[in-house]
Amino acid sequence: MRTATAAVALLLAFALPVAADGSGDSTAVSTRDGEYIDKAGNPTFKIDKDGTVDWYTSVGYIRYTANCMQCHGPDGLGSSFAPSLVDALRTLVYSQFVDTVTNGKTNVSASQDLVMPAFGVNPNVMCYLDAIFVYLRARSDGALERGPPPKNAPKPAGYSAAENACMG
Repeated sequence: MRTATAAVALLLAFALPVAADGSGDSTAVSTRDGEYIDKAGNPTFKIDKDGTVDWYTSVGYIRYTANCMQCHGPDGLGSSFAPSLVDALRTLVYSQFVDTVTNGKTNVSASQDLVMPAFGVNPNVMCYLDAIFVYLRARSDGALERGPPPKNAPKPAGYSAAENACMG
């Protein structure tokens, strides 16, 4: 009986997808000004067969490294200061990610104090929030390896104007 149960458990483990995504299916179904969108309306990544990543994913890597890596570790894998965002995005939906980054989060228990500061007024984070999410989503889904993306798509028309307007 135990052997049969173990065999069923093993089959189920291999039948389930390796990576889950809290925001659902990450497949891009449309694009808006160079940013890819999934069927639920969430920002997502697009990686070509030759490894070329969309502009937002490449910018997300740069902005993550500049603003988030200090606490959440290289490539979103976590550190002694903060949890893995690669793991967190397997259950977090886009709106939860935005809320946590914008407003911060405090989780205090008898064994530890976890505090995520609010970045809602920091343009270096907020102007690139979708890009950071897209990068982490690609990492969480297993679509993007560690390190900088090997090839980047060109900057979409109008991206610089939008970036300048946001940064002030």
